[in-house]
Amino acid sequence: MNIQDLVQKLINAGIEENEAKIELKMLLEHFCNYTELDRLKGKILSDDGFDLISEKVELRVSKRKPIQHIIGESWFMGEMFKVNENVLIPRDETEILVRKAIEIIKQEGFEDVLDIGTGSGCIACMIAKQTNATVLGVDISTDALRVALDNVTRLGINNRAIFRKSDLFEKIREGEVFDLIISNPPYIPEGTELSPEVLQEPHCALFAKDDGLEFYKKIIEKAPLYLTKGGYLMFELGIDEAEQVRSMMEKNFIDIIVEKDLAGIDRIIYGKLA
Repeated sequence: MNIQDLVQKLINAGIEENEAKIELKMLLEHFCNYTELDRLKGKILSDDGFDLISEKVELRVSKRKPIQHIIGESWFMGEMFKVNENVLIPRDETEILVRKAIEIIKQEGFEDVLDIGTGSGCIACMIAKQTNATVLGVDISTDALRVALDNVTRLGINNRAIFRKSDLFEKIREGEVFDLIISNPPYIPEGTELSPEVLQEPHCALFAKDDGLEFYKKIIEKAPLYLTKGGYLMFELGIDEAEQVRSMMEKNFIDIIVEKDLAGIDRIIYGKLA
């Protein structure tokens, strides 16, 4: 058996060919420090290294464990974040939300941001890293917050992104207000069929009641109490949820804008407190 046989094993398990090649490269680089350049130069992977990668491929195939969980890391906006089964794997769609937030924060000179459902901390960390704002990330999961704390330490921004255990606004202190509240909430309607890989991510970070709208409703209802005058509320959107979320926001927010992702799907929404 050789490296190409391992790629074929991933393909036979239902992983698309290009993705299978990328995943094997990720495994080789992470566990064996064996790069594509090494392969092109004819460097031979050691027997121990090959056995280790074979074990990881078997884990990927037999358990359908996400490659990011096997490696324990995932790229987001050019930075490597720690991930595990307690947090969502950062996705490209969320980068759209964060880049827009960074644009607004710089444009408005915002200083205080609240990230609700922070998970791995990727949103809070990248906003803190690329702006002058201080970000408070909250999450109901202690295990998720441990991951977020590891990530903020990795990036060296502990004094700029801070974390607190809270069920939405529950532990926001009296007098704490924010210029911008941002959230990538659970938004998949309960009962939706998902791939085996996605189902290994935390259920509480994926699914929501009320056809996926549960957390939008809760956050939109309370957000005006914690925003400064003219502050912004921003969300990532689930598929076909834009108009319902817009309708909920219209009671207290103006200048509401929906933006699409690269697939043409309504992916983020934001508006200003009236």
